[in-house]
Amino acid sequence: MSINIRKEQPSDVQSIHDLTVSAFFDAPHTDHTEQFIVKALRESGKLTVSLIAEEEGNIVGHVALSPVTISDGTDGWYGLGPISVLPNNQGNGIGSKLMDAVIQELSNMEAKGCVLLGDPNYYQRFGFIARDGVVLLGVPPEYFQALNFQNDIPQGNVTYHESFYATC
Repeated sequence: MSINIRKEQPSDVQSIHDLTVSAFFDAPHTDHTEQFIVKALRESGKLTVSLIAEEEGNIVGHVALSPVTISDGTDGWYGLGPISVLPNNQGNGIGSKLMDAVIQELSNMEAKGCVLLGDPNYYQRFGFIARDGVVLLGVPPEYFQALNFQNDIPQGNVTYHESFYATC
């Protein structure tokens, strides 16, 4: 299996939408709006990074990155997600390749850090851990994780862009 990771192109938009719907169709703990989040981020100009995983010309994975706001005023932090892999391709390392690529993009951008909401058993292998003081209200702290690229860890509530409330 040869996977190519590349930046989103305008011709990929519908495939990304369809992929995201499929990836989250049977997923627990979702309200099935991930495809609308990606669309709203793109339309608002807040989709900072959008990478796809391609296998033999077919899009099999996608990851989005957008800026977050932290109540202590810290800037330069981003939120990772959603990340999607077609159900039949899950467990084949595509998500890991997307994670490695998006972390490299963050480094290239000289980001201060990144947060995500997800399974700590999966994301800790990429350096994400729950951090005291980095909070997403209403979420169990072990599932809200951060990866910092500098020594300073923010102390505050994290807010994702309003696109994360998109429902269509």
